[in-house]
Amino acid sequence: MLFNSLTFVWFFPLVVAGYFLLPSRFRNVFLLAASCYFYMYFNPVYILILVYTILVDFIAGIKIEQNNGNPKLRRRWLYASLLANLGALVFFKYAGFLLENIFTVFSFVDIHQGFSFWHIVLPIGLSFHTFQAISYTLEVYHGNQKAENNILVYALYVMFFPQLVAGPIERPQRLLHQFKREHYLTYGNFAIGMQWMIWGLFKKIVVADNLATLVDRIYEHPQNHQGWPLILATILFAFQIYGDFSGYSDIARGAARIMGFDLSINFNLPYFSSNVSEFWRRWHISLSSWFRTYVYFPMGGNYRKAFRNTFITFALSGLWHGANFTYLVWGILNGIFVFLDKLLSKTKIQTPAILRVFLTFALIDFCWIFFRAASIADARYVITHLFSDMRFSSMMTYGAERHVWLISIFMLCFMVIVEWITKADSVIGWWQKTQRWQRLLFLNMLLFFMLFFGVFEHRTFIYFQF
Repeated sequence: MLFNSLTFVWFFPLVVAGYFLLPSRFRNVFLLAASCYFYMYFNPVYILILVYTILVDFIAGIKIEQNNGNPKLRRRWLYASLLANLGALVFFKYAGFLLENIFTVFSFVDIHQGFSFWHIVLPIGLSFHTFQAISYTLEVYHGNQKAENNILVYALYVMFFPQLVAGPIERPQRLLHQFKREHYLTYGNFAIGMQWMIWGLFKKIVVADNLATLVDRIYEHPQNHQGWPLILATILFAFQIYGDFSGYSDIARGAARIMGFDLSINFNLPYFSSNVSEFWRRWHISLSSWFRTYVYFPMGGNYRKAFRNTFITFALSGLWHGANFTYLVWGILNGIFVFLDKLLSKTKIQTPAILRVFLTFALIDFCWIFFRAASIADARYVITHLFSDMRFSSMMTYGAERHVWLISIFMLCFMVIVEWITKADSVIGWWQKTQRWQRLLFLNMLLFFMLFFGVFEHRTFIYFQF
């Protein structure tokens, strides 16, 4: 179910009403049923994958804790959990990609007929709830989290619908205990939650989806363009994906907050970063933190073979996003830039802050070319033709109507200005500190923009494919 769909407009109020009207002992059952319906709305059969991994991880957590005196048996249960989760992820997300490339090397084998089975639909949000489940068993194994003995609570930890399909990826220490508390519908939670949801919807349907109409025209057929259209599409994609993904995170936080739950902040003004390392501390924070905790630091972090550790971590991060060489290259490039940041931080070179911000954005935006391009060949074409025709008249080949341009750029500037003004605080934190008439004015302005300039087609969120 999409947050920007009419279905969610009636689904969410019914869930909130049902949750708070029911006695406390029935609320988790109701919330789990609602979360199952939310997920099954996309493809009902894939709920079986979640049921399977939830059962395995729940049992594994208990067995790991029960066998504290038997390291070998604890490792076996940990491996069973990792195999269940990573096995499902590899099978559905990477098996076809691996087979296709293996048989491409041995081109004498005809893969088009014999292996069409592998071209199956990827379960939505698989990478997100897989990583969240893995963090639970790893935290139990390392003694940082007690095993959950209530399967209903653990199932909700994995399936809580606001963050089920696109995060944030929560740690058990932060989310599990919240399902054991009694929550109340309060004006404060409702007001803050609605503000988060409205701001997130604005970023999605007004900013991101309008920009998508411009970006898609170019990146769907990049060979038909050169120069300015490629440059503009690349710059605009950086803001499209930000509005799309951070918009989802804001809606998720808001929906959870209305029901009394607190989800992690997943974005913190990433395009105001002064280096690439800082960008990755501000962008998709829950995923970056996951890779630092469970991949980068166990390999030695900054203290042993830092380049190797950075390279592997970002390569895996790239592959996490999708079974395509474009994502792998995107991850590796980010890893190289992060490592160069670490080297440059040891020098005494001083540059103006605004210059560092623009340079960081340029590097990140260059990496986004590989993320957005459909193939390495498309990415190579975009890079080699970015500056091949710098005549202003080449912009006319963009083919977009003037009103689409005006709406997209104006809404983008509005979003950036608001976030720049509130950079010392969150937008919602700033909103709360204003006077009542100012809050109402800002709210009505956002609603006006959504009503008249929003894209109400069923455009899915970009990160749903991961």
